[in-house]
Amino acid sequence: MLASQKQQIIALFQAALAPIVEGSGLQPTVVLERPRDPSHGDVACNIAMQLAKPLKKNPRELAQSLVAAVLANPARAGLVEAVDIAGPGFINLRLTAAAKQAVVKTVLSEAGQYGKSNLGSGKKVLVEFVSANPTGPLHVGHGRQGALGDALSALMEVQGFQVTREFYYNDAGVQIATLANSVQARLKGFKPGEAGWPESAYNGDYIADIAADFLAKKTVAASDGLPVTGTGDIDDLDAIRQFAVAYLRHEQDLDLQAFGVKFDNYYLETSLYREGRVDSTVAALVKSGKTYEQDGALWLRTTEYTDDKDRVMRKSDGTYTYFLPDVAYHIAKWQRGYTQVINIQGSDHHGTIARVRAGLQAVGMGIPEGYPDYILHKMVTVMKGGEEVKISKRAGSYVTVRDLIEWSNGDAGGEVVTDAPRDLTRGRDAVRFFLISRKADTEFVFDIDIALTQGDENPVYYVQYAHARICSVLAQWGGDEAGLNQVDLTPLTAPREAALMAKLAEYPEMLQHALEELGPHQVAFYLRDLAGELHSYYNAERVLVDDVPTKMARLALLCATRQVLRNGLALIGVSAPARMESRKND
Repeated sequence: MLASQKQQIIALFQAALAPIVEGSGLQPTVVLERPRDPSHGDVACNIAMQLAKPLKKNPRELAQSLVAAVLANPARAGLVEAVDIAGPGFINLRLTAAAKQAVVKTVLSEAGQYGKSNLGSGKKVLVEFVSANPTGPLHVGHGRQGALGDALSALMEVQGFQVTREFYYNDAGVQIATLANSVQARLKGFKPGEAGWPESAYNGDYIADIAADFLAKKTVAASDGLPVTGTGDIDDLDAIRQFAVAYLRHEQDLDLQAFGVKFDNYYLETSLYREGRVDSTVAALVKSGKTYEQDGALWLRTTEYTDDKDRVMRKSDGTYTYFLPDVAYHIAKWQRGYTQVINIQGSDHHGTIARVRAGLQAVGMGIPEGYPDYILHKMVTVMKGGEEVKISKRAGSYVTVRDLIEWSNGDAGGEVVTDAPRDLTRGRDAVRFFLISRKADTEFVFDIDIALTQGDENPVYYVQYAHARICSVLAQWGGDEAGLNQVDLTPLTAPREAALMAKLAEYPEMLQHALEELGPHQVAFYLRDLAGELHSYYNAERVLVDDVPTKMARLALLCATRQVLRNGLALIGVSAPARMESRKND
């Protein structure tokens, strides 16, 4: 049911209710739903049951009065074919064939705009995701964040929001110092496991690569940073640190490029210190009276803001704990005009939520209590050849995003790092689709073997094949697709056709539900369901029949289905191929 049709039906009920509720002071809201059992009808409404008690009426008798008024209203012509009452007072409506068919013309006329709305018009939102420390390659958890964050951002954009995608770099603190010490140890000839190798050092092969390029005095640069050239001085720890951070930020840029994720802004933790934001945040918190000194440390009374215990802001050695720059960073977000902020992070960040929000409340700047919003995702387990994969040689202790993309692309090694352009479309499509195909708060098993198969068990192949299948039929026909928007759709009366059209009509509403729940996984669910309806229809009905009106109507339906598949796949950053080629690796 299209949104315009939904509003028309609501108007029918409101007109029927007007004389019934007159003088009662009631202002009922009509809610329409899809019946759980499609055989009961196309639309259901329980308004009679809601109003029966306040109106002191029998719900079924009230439903009968409403049904009679709806059927008598001339405005229902061409929209509502029949209305039934079920059980104690449920009202089920059946739409006319023409009303069901209207979605085809709507999709074909709106094309890439179908499903878009202006719900978020004029609203700015900042979505922060990935935000990996520049201490190593991106791991599969960052990949899940990348898929979720990019899809959520696109979902909000099609609803009219002005979205900024931001990557926050923790380029300060203990981990960066550990990175510099690890590279310096390599420069001095030490290797993991040997005497003299720092106990907390990073052990991946990438540390050796950084050391080699630093000695070779190579120049590296992140996409938004100034070039940094290695000095070759193995005793200059600061130079080593700057080079290592730039090197890894550049490598993460390559990972994101392979993944097809782009950011509008990169924000550095070091800038918070350089611009005095951390010190000003401490001063504001002290001034608020929400801090106290104990054991030489500065504490924040976070227990006043639902935290389970007070938290240290500044340790006794004068250094800051990690949550303080987080508070300063979010104050900066607020001051930049982002009244809505969404952070996508691993579930291990759950403990930081209360303390960051507490800090934001304590500064007294009028920041809302629930600021920022969080989406926390569970871990990803990678399976390959029936066994769990835990270690990447390059990373030393985890599977990288690059591994996942290259393995899913059919590449055997997954250890290739190069600036040369390569076609990683297949791997990127699989990783993106798989990683948003579950709710963020559920653990996910990524099976490389399934990603490489060409069958129903591979969801991305299943959806892309539906698109390619339609392209094949339209190519066989060879006619002018532009004219399909004008064809007569009355032949579309088969049950599978009705089911497919109903699914097409659900797309805009699905996008709104996904937005309300901040759940881009719903797009993947929908695409799988739509592909299933298409495959079922294709197997049940022949499209290129001899009867011309039937053939043209069915071609229009297929063209509309292809458009919605394209719209949904584009939203989650997955390609819509016109043909699916066999690969020897399958």
